[in-house]
Amino acid sequence: MPKMKEKRAPAFEMMQAVLFWFFVFSCFSCHYYQLEKELNPEDAEFINKVRYIITPRERKVFLNLPDSERKAFQQDFWKKRDPNPKTDENEFKQTYFSRIYRANELFVGEGRPGWATDRGRIYILYGAPSQRLTRSHSTMSQRCREIWYYRNFPVVFEDDFCIGQFKLITFDLTSIRHLNIKHKKELSLSSSQISRVRKDENVFLDFNWKIKDLIFQPSEIKGIIEVHIPYAHLWFQEDQNTLRTIIHVKVEIIASNDQCLWKYEHPFRIKTDEESLLKNKNRNHRIEIPFSILQKDNIRLFREGENRVFATLTNQTSGNKTTKILKIKL
Repeated sequence: MPKMKEKRAPAFEMMQAVLFWFFVFSCFSCHYYQLEKELNPEDAEFINKVRYIITPRERKVFLNLPDSERKAFQQDFWKKRDPNPKTDENEFKQTYFSRIYRANELFVGEGRPGWATDRGRIYILYGAPSQRLTRSHSTMSQRCREIWYYRNFPVVFEDDFCIGQFKLITFDLTSIRHLNIKHKKELSLSSSQISRVRKDENVFLDFNWKIKDLIFQPSEIKGIIEVHIPYAHLWFQEDQNTLRTIIHVKVEIIASNDQCLWKYEHPFRIKTDEESLLKNKNRNHRIEIPFSILQKDNIRLFREGENRVFATLTNQTSGNKTTKILKIKL
């Protein structure tokens, strides 16, 4: 009687194939992991810092190169990303590393450099958000939360125990295939900023200001300092569905001989809600500060020389600070 051949179930054969390719992929990954471990410190720093923008193919090529050729690869890597090769500076590289530097300043306390955190990664890839809201834990949840808005699209980070360990809880921004057309457009516009020079990249808080209604009298000089702060540059904290922040304003009028003629300090409280904030994101919050110089000697100094007005604004929610100077010469 002939021996019957044992038939293997299709599911069994499929499982064997899956295990085979899993083994191949694991060996392949181990190979490149080992190559990365053997890099010299300079090359290891390069491959680590560019992890957010290097393609899988570029990474494989770089790791397989001999040491002598890796420097040329790095030069070519940045050259291919230079948006304006006719200039001496590589604007893309400059912006990328300035964001790494700024991320290290902003996102500390997670046991690793700021640029390597979830918030650092999003900041490096997409730049400063147009709005940043911080939410402390409520009675319903012990989690702390940050919401970054890129135009109208929110990116959410959560800290389970409010100890400064923020994790990205929305989708991976490097893969946006599940987003609708509107959100893809908004994120595309934000991410494209990395290829442009942004001189104000390190400044979250900005403002415009002027001096108006100057009145000169024998016994007094007075006027109004008007400050306009874009809502897009304000960072808020949520408290029972209300968004709050405090802008600390310090103003000094300094004469040409460096004598202080007038000084002012005051915290301004700003309160809004999320819906109003989104409506006003392209508008400014206005602050008016009256000033008056009364002393005879100070009035003389103000009239005789070139005066400087220093204004320093600090957003107490984020800790960001900006100083500007105006010159007044009669």
